[in-house]
Amino acid sequence: MGVMLSERAALEIKRTMQEQQATEDTVLRVGVAGGGCSGFEYRLAFDKSFDEKTDSKSEQHGVTVVVDKKSALYLDGTTVDFYDGLEKRGFTFTNPNAVKTCGCGSSFQA
Repeated sequence: MGVMLSERAALEIKRTMQEQQATEDTVLRVGVAGGGCSGFEYRLAFDKSFDEKTDSKSEQHGVTVVVDKKSALYLDGTTVDFYDGLEKRGFTFTNPNAVKTCGCGSSFQA
């Protein structure tokens, strides 16, 4: 199943890539790192590296998404969306593997 990118998130990522003048080989790397108030933090970054042995790669709404295999264990089935409202603006994560999340939604416990 992997990580799924909503169309709205893809539009924001493509806008940001264009703003930062990213090259054709730039990918969106989605991952997790230890930290945050719940144990793991979500990570989004632009990257140019991809290793077939340690990463999985998919094309979604015109964005190449790369997830390292360790992060994939925690992110399988996660949807990355983008919210743009009056009270907040940013990427959101809907993760079926999270047993607890923090109030801001940027970290989780698996």
